[in-house]
Amino acid sequence: MLDSFLSAFYEACQKNNLKLTPQRVEVYKELVKFNDHPSVTKIYKRVKQKFPNISFDTVNRTLQLFVEIGVAKLVEGVQDIRRYDGVTKRHNHFHCLKCNKIIDIYDERLDKIEIPKDLYEKLSIIDTKIVFNGLCEKCKK
Repeated sequence: MLDSFLSAFYEACQKNNLKLTPQRVEVYKELVKFNDHPSVTKIYKRVKQKFPNISFDTVNRTLQLFVEIGVAKLVEGVQDIRRYDGVTKRHNHFHCLKCNKIIDIYDERLDKIEIPKDLYEKLSIIDTKIVFNGLCEKCKK
């Protein structure tokens, strides 16, 4: 699975004339490895183990760059903390209000919800996403 993510990553970098540095590759690997919608801080701590001299700012700018070239998405902030998603396939999220875990939800029925016509007339809607808030299975017990 990681291989297919990496192939798409390499292709996007090449298409956008983005140099493939070992640090960028490692940041991307840590983003997609666990699919846990990590924050910059979490990725920084993981990458720093392999690249002790990497700065927080470098990781932060790298993740923003990944969003710009389409290999990552910014997930809704939880308590003003930006979290990232390496899965760019269309999906929605569930956010646990107790443990702050973010869970991917793949359900085609959610993609079929019609947006009111008057919103399209007033606004320029580029994308839609649904975020469910509540308690995950573990916290619900």
